[in-house]
Amino acid sequence: MKIGNQIFDTDNHCYIMGILNVTPDSFSDGGRFDQLDAALKHTEQMIEEGADVIDVGGESTRPGHQQITDEEEIARVTPVIEAVKKNYDVPVSIDTYKSAVAEAALQAGADLVNDIWGFKYDPKMADVTAKYGAACCLMHNRKEAVYENYLQDVMDDMKECLALADKAGVTRDKILLDPGVGFAKSLEQNLQITNHVDLLKELGCPVLLGTSRKSMIGLSLDLPVDQRVEGTLATTVLGVMKGCSFVRVHDIKENKRVIRMTEAILKSDR
Repeated sequence: MKIGNQIFDTDNHCYIMGILNVTPDSFSDGGRFDQLDAALKHTEQMIEEGADVIDVGGESTRPGHQQITDEEEIARVTPVIEAVKKNYDVPVSIDTYKSAVAEAALQAGADLVNDIWGFKYDPKMADVTAKYGAACCLMHNRKEAVYENYLQDVMDDMKECLALADKAGVTRDKILLDPGVGFAKSLEQNLQITNHVDLLKELGCPVLLGTSRKSMIGLSLDLPVDQRVEGTLATTVLGVMKGCSFVRVHDIKENKRVIRMTEAILKSDR
């Protein structure tokens, strides 16, 4: 898979998408990196620790988040994307579900559109992605956590996302799929989709797992946001064993190490 100017061997390796929240209110690190200098310094640290893609987000999508205007979101993310692309040779992802923000980010140099609504929120999102020939990550989401046959419903929802991509001309070699841990799911459903994340591979696209510091871990371990590293690492190991091609995480160094160790064990039988 090509993201920006880099090729990713999604069949044989799990890569790291490093989270860069340039927001004042994100659930885990809100306000820490919403100034340009701090954002660049954190980007440099993540790259040094092993991040392969930097995911820039300008609006918190935590439960109960306050939606902001397109203009405010664009003002937050575009200077950061431009500066990251100017200073570092790393693919950049824009974490947004709004086509105007995605287009501004792509013009600023972003390489991938990371849409928590999988092209379903904004009808122009798929067209914008196709227009710029960008890669994308389509996440599972729905308005209410009401399911008849949970895992099958998730798969059917993802097929709808892929149909929107197909219609707009976004080719399958540019698509990642994300099971949407933490979105429109109960604790048990989050645990179940994590355990069965490899089902998404049946749809023919590489899979990204995003569980870092999320409530699934906090509720399972009864721990606050700043004590969920080990729980996140457990999900990363499982993701590697299930064939995920990317994990989206805050703690780069630790996740890089567990990926390397897990892959070393898995490759010992080849």
